[in-house]
Amino acid sequence: MNAARAAVAFGLAAVVAIAVRLHNASAYPADWGFDAASNWQYIHALTNSWRLPPVDAAWSTGDPPLYFYLCAALLRVAGPKPALLPLLNALLGLGVVVAGMALVRRAAPADRSRTLLAGGLLLFLPAHIHMSAMVNEELLAALCTSLVLLAVARPGLAAEPAPADLRRALWAGLAGGLAMLAKPSGALAVAAAAGAYAWSGWRQRAPRRAALQLAALLGAALLVGGWFYARNQITRGAPLPFGLPAHALMFSMPPGERAWLDYVRIPLATFGDPQLLNPDLLRSVWGSTYAAVWFDAHRYFLPSDSEAVRHLGTLTLLLALLPTCAFVSGMAHGARRCLRGAGGADLPLLLLVLFTASAYALYTWRNPWFAVLKGTALLGLSLPYAYYASERLLAWARRGRLAALGVATCLAALALCAVLSCTFNGVFERRQVPGLQWAASESE
Repeated sequence: MNAARAAVAFGLAAVVAIAVRLHNASAYPADWGFDAASNWQYIHALTNSWRLPPVDAAWSTGDPPLYFYLCAALLRVAGPKPALLPLLNALLGLGVVVAGMALVRRAAPADRSRTLLAGGLLLFLPAHIHMSAMVNEELLAALCTSLVLLAVARPGLAAEPAPADLRRALWAGLAGGLAMLAKPSGALAVAAAAGAYAWSGWRQRAPRRAALQLAALLGAALLVGGWFYARNQITRGAPLPFGLPAHALMFSMPPGERAWLDYVRIPLATFGDPQLLNPDLLRSVWGSTYAAVWFDAHRYFLPSDSEAVRHLGTLTLLLALLPTCAFVSGMAHGARRCLRGAGGADLPLLLLVLFTASAYALYTWRNPWFAVLKGTALLGLSLPYAYYASERLLAWARRGRLAALGVATCLAALALCAVLSCTFNGVFERRQVPGLQWAASESE
């Protein structure tokens, strides 16, 4: 596909993807979604008083406060209009899309098709669409993380004049501090940037420059985002309090324990019945996460008892193997570039993937409940995904006309599946309370 046709295709696809988000902003119930009811309580409390509540006051008050203050400020200015917050999330999500396209364009300025493909991959990522409708901090954290990567992931990571290096390190630290104030995983973006600066300084024998970059990065990040965790340490004895009484409901959720096999086993139910309470899928961490990235495995959008939904999930997850494999293949190519010393832009992306996957594995080990297995928790990896998947998908498509047709058909079908499954009360109507029924009298 030439650049002109790619631009037309992307324009049409973007219209559809944005239309789905606008529809969901008005149609999706304001108090549905992951922790949405508790998030609303927190936001409403802040509209009455700017005072930061204790971390154990309610379900969501243990979370960093940036998103909740931002929503409260918006409602104070515009009035009690609940639909504004999903619109805000949709806008934040589109910011992540733009950041992904900007990163790819910087790496391959002559390859316009790759830039457009990177944007399309994010526009039709189901976890991304889900979070655009829910009152939740995930997309704000993803956007701040993306800004850190944009500042750091450059081909000449430590080869520019020192003033430019320090300015970018400072901007990365500011964005990283905001990411930390949006979600604890924001610290992973700061760690990835710090690792990239340290490695680059060592490889290029520029320890002084690396030290200055690290000082600017970490100083800005801690100044902007560290105070919340310092407050928790002082008042609760830990920067991230664990096992708060407000979260006691989760402690009775299945499965209740984890074993190492849960991290290597991916059952057929991942594709055959992608809902997280399937007995075969319940104990698979990566199988459940894969299903939640690409489909409504928690059933917050789709009905739980529909055979047609199950078949749509199977088709979606089989088609999603193509961009998923392209992502993994792209990371392997990026790692080889790093080992050759030619992967300055790759290093922070790969470090973020490594740190995020490790932190997610540790978090799910310490919290062995199905409800924490959310593909949306990995939205901070949006830029690495768009960067590497777009690279390999186009490389495969350019092997010949048949290969191009196959890749284009698969991606178009996957986008259609995302539209069908992520348009709330479109083809499928959800009348039950949101989430999977995990106990006789309770819902997740």
